[in-house]
Amino acid sequence: MVLEGRVALVTGAASGIGKAIVRRFAQAGARVVVADIGLDAATATASEIGGHQEALAVAMDVTDETQVNEGVAKTVAAFGGVDVLVSNAGIQIVHPLEEFSYAEWKKMLTIHLDGAFLTTRACLPHMYKANRGSLIYMGSVHSKVASVLKAPYVTAKHGLIGLAKTMAKEGAAHGVRANVICPGFVRTPLVEKQIPEQSRTLGISEEDVVKKVMLKDTVDGEFTTLDDVAEVAVMFASFPTNALTGQSLVVSHGWYMQ
Repeated sequence: MVLEGRVALVTGAASGIGKAIVRRFAQAGARVVVADIGLDAATATASEIGGHQEALAVAMDVTDETQVNEGVAKTVAAFGGVDVLVSNAGIQIVHPLEEFSYAEWKKMLTIHLDGAFLTTRACLPHMYKANRGSLIYMGSVHSKVASVLKAPYVTAKHGLIGLAKTMAKEGAAHGVRANVICPGFVRTPLVEKQIPEQSRTLGISEEDVVKKVMLKDTVDGEFTTLDDVAEVAVMFASFPTNALTGQSLVVSHGWYMQ
């Protein structure tokens, strides 16, 4: 198993993409830490995974410095270190820019960018000590392109690429790689919530939101799947050298092509 002996901490891991990643990591041999703002949901996910490998649930609001540091400390106490971080926790708020409150703007950037910073900073000493590690940031096709109604989301997801590039340079001497996964639309609760919101804002049907907004530029009219994203996460986490670092990989059925 390609992640045998590795310890992987995934934020926002009780549902959606994060849950798919921890399941796939466990199947690949990793001991996993299910970090989520909801401890009950994290515990339930960890219990489901227990049949594959050891799994630990921790409560982690990624915008809370104390919770982040304590969650990483619990990881190290339980498993002896942390080899892989997947900074996945995120939310979505959809408005035209002029309708965003400053509080909403700050909330979006804090969860996506400050959360990535805090979790990275907390994990790095343990990765540096072991002279190995993989930092994986959950970007989006919106790390590459813009869409209407998503100004803070697009801004934050672009920012994660800058963070990954910087960490690829800083981490190289310590065997730590940093990369970004950029999924297209994945039919998670986060995306399901956007469909009626965009329907109301754009004045079109929910079917047209899916076909003419979300999937119109894909090669096959298909959503990216949870499994698609989880497989890329395993690839980044298990890659053996610095040859693959500082990169962002789009997983979008051709919606965006580099």
